[in-house]
Amino acid sequence: MTAGNAIPLTMILQKGHALVGMEKKEYSEQMQKTISTEELKKRIDAGADDFVLVDTLKPQSYEARHLPKAINIPEDAEFAQKYAATGAPKDKEVIVYCSSETCGAHKRAADALEAAGYTNVVRFSGGLAGWQNAGFAFETSQ
Repeated sequence: MTAGNAIPLTMILQKGHALVGMEKKEYSEQMQKTISTEELKKRIDAGADDFVLVDTLKPQSYEARHLPKAINIPEDAEFAQKYAATGAPKDKEVIVYCSSETCGAHKRAADALEAAGYTNVVRFSGGLAGWQNAGFAFETSQ
């Protein structure tokens, strides 16, 4: 069988459920919001304090380069608890990012926040690569 003839492994069974392999799983019905590189740059430059920007990569990556205003909370099993320790209200906008569109850390972090009851979660899918491709400056911790 060629890739073009592949059968999808996930099928939607009914509203709110999916079949993955032979296991029925719940999934989030809410579509996560995204933000463009240009829009995020405008908000950072405006000095807006109505959101929290979270770099979900390892500390070494954050220290080498990160987006202006970003805090570092590496994505792991305790991500939502670590974010909760910032004291940000559950309805405050939180924007998460990682290295690029293909990096899954920001997606897992967004899922964890929504599962923990955060209601204004936004993904910056471009991540570090998108920021660099746009020619925007990074900050460092070194």
